[in-house]
Amino acid sequence: MDFFFCLPIFFGCPTKIKAEGDQTPRVCPRCNNASVHSAKSRLWFELCFVPLIPMSAKHIWVCTICQWSVPIQPGWEPALPSYGFQRGGQGPPFGGPMTPPTNVYQQGYQPAYVNTTVKPN
Repeated sequence: MDFFFCLPIFFGCPTKIKAEGDQTPRVCPRCNNASVHSAKSRLWFELCFVPLIPMSAKHIWVCTICQWSVPIQPGWEPALPSYGFQRGGQGPPFGGPMTPPTNVYQQGYQPAYVNTTVKPN
C-alpha cells in the first residue's frame, strides 16, 4: 500500500526594520508628527519563519506612526520639531505662560482688565 505524504514548506522574503543611530525624533512630512527615526531596513529570505539569508540592506528614515519611509540621502534630513511659539508666533509655547502679543493695541486686542462697557448718562 502506497501513501502520499504532503509536507507544506513556507518561505518568503520579509523586510525587517531595526532602529539605529541617533534616535532624536524628527517631523514626518506626511503626518506632521515628531516620530521619524533613522533605521536599517533588511530584506531576508525566510524558510519556515526562520530568517536564513540577508538579501539586501539600506539605511532609511521611517515614521513610527504612518509608516512613511525614505532612504537616507546625503544633505537631506527631516526637520527637527520646534517647540516654540506656534501659529506664526501667536500662541504660548507648550506648557508655558500665555503672553500677549507685543503690539496689543495695533492688532485691536484689549487687555482683560480694561472695562469696555459704556455707562449710560
